[in-house]
Amino acid sequence: VQLQASGGGLVQTGGSLRLSCAASGRTFSMYSTGWFRQAPGKEREFVSAITRSGGSTYYADSVKGRFTISRDNAKNTVYLQMNSLKPVDTAVYYCAAGTGSWREDEYDYWGQGTQVTVSS
Repeated sequence: VQLQASGGGLVQTGGSLRLSCAASGRTFSMYSTGWFRQAPGKEREFVSAITRSGGSTYYADSVKGRFTISRDNAKNTVYLQMNSLKPVDTAVYYCAAGTGSWREDEYDYWGQGTQVTVSS
């Protein structure tokens, strides 16, 4: 599975962005998909994940209520709708596919990352 993340950009505090993670390969629907982020000088952290069917979703406490993850298996794409963005959300966002939820080591495939910058 190859993943391509897109949709990042520069937005003001309180603004919104929608990230997309497009996957190649017919088996995408067999994988849970997660979003992680890495801010400058910090370790990569879990943001959100969605199970294969989309029936269950998971969120880090820091984004709960502001971010929404969804997927369209017919389009081989997972989305991360980010609302009420804050400067602390500034990071490179990565999508990943695997069998896990919040643990990085449960994801086997990673996209290249997309930069999100939130200005104050």
